[in-house]
Amino acid sequence: MGNFDIKVKRFIDVFINAGAYNKVLLGLKNTLIIAVLGLVIGILIGTLIATVRVLPKYRRLPRILNGFCSFYVSLFRGTPVVVQLLVFYYVLLPLMNIKMTSVAVSVCVFGLNSAAYVSEIMRSGIQSVDPGQMEGGRAVGMSYGTTMMKIIIPQAIKNILPTLGNEFISLIKETSVVSFVGATDLYVAFNYIGSNSYEFMVPYLVMAIIYILMVLIISFFIKIMERSLKKSDRSH
Repeated sequence: MGNFDIKVKRFIDVFINAGAYNKVLLGLKNTLIIAVLGLVIGILIGTLIATVRVLPKYRRLPRILNGFCSFYVSLFRGTPVVVQLLVFYYVLLPLMNIKMTSVAVSVCVFGLNSAAYVSEIMRSGIQSVDPGQMEGGRAVGMSYGTTMMKIIIPQAIKNILPTLGNEFISLIKETSVVSFVGATDLYVAFNYIGSNSYEFMVPYLVMAIIYILMVLIISFFIKIMERSLKKSDRSH
């Protein structure tokens, strides 16, 4: 039996016989929960920030809100997500005497972090929409907010869908740092297998394959959505 075969045998022994597959399934579930909910939070907050940042700055309130949003984006884009996790989990929560699970903390931090990036993506998408769309909405009696929600933002999302897909892929990959706050993700699960089999090559190789498969599946569905949007545009 070759050296690689021995490594594979040790991996299978821990993965199946020792029940480590349960830890892998938990890690996969947590990875997807953090990435999906993080993206949802990011889209909601990011869209709000982008809307504020494209508001006309004729009055004081829009200028103040724009300054706050600019600071928010600079803060979260200017610090690594692992630092944000550590500060949030070990500094802010104890100071505020709030108890949250490591997965819940990770969802919040990844959502807030993603919002900073999505806001810039959404802002560029909004600015790519023909200004005449806003003028047309206002001309038929719609308010600025209604025109944004019903006309501008839906068109902007179509324009930025591939970039949002890339943001989701980035979130999937970045979840590997949640182990810093004690959350069980794929890295923790496969590191557990490596520690118990005294062999890390095969576990880490399998982990890399799982990440690649997830990215390929996400990319596949994004392409399907792009095609359906293009078909709907042509039908109109």
